[in-house]
Amino acid sequence: MVAVTLVCAPAPRTVFEEMLTLPPGTTLEDAVRASGLPARFAGLDWRALTAGIWGRAAGWDQVLAEGDRVELCRALLVDPKVARRERFKQQGRKGTGLFARQREGGKAGY
Repeated sequence: MVAVTLVCAPAPRTVFEEMLTLPPGTTLEDAVRASGLPARFAGLDWRALTAGIWGRAAGWDQVLAEGDRVELCRALLVDPKVARRERFKQQGRKGTGLFARQREGGKAGY
């Protein structure tokens, strides 16, 4: 038997994680079906998610090995660089970085 972990975040602030014990030769797709993810989140199109093993993209026909961590990732809604720029615009120069919090008794900000 092969022990693997399946992890998926089907919605924001929702995490599905399950430890599975599967027969040797099980594929990534078989593991998802065996996990109960499709039954628990019926509206989720898990085939549209990006599948990976330990953070590296993998095909649905990838055979799993002992200790693999199967990850199903949703597409990003916003580019992280763009989101950071937007936060910086809202917070301003003094609200971010090393000088965001002044310690009591410290020099006045510039």
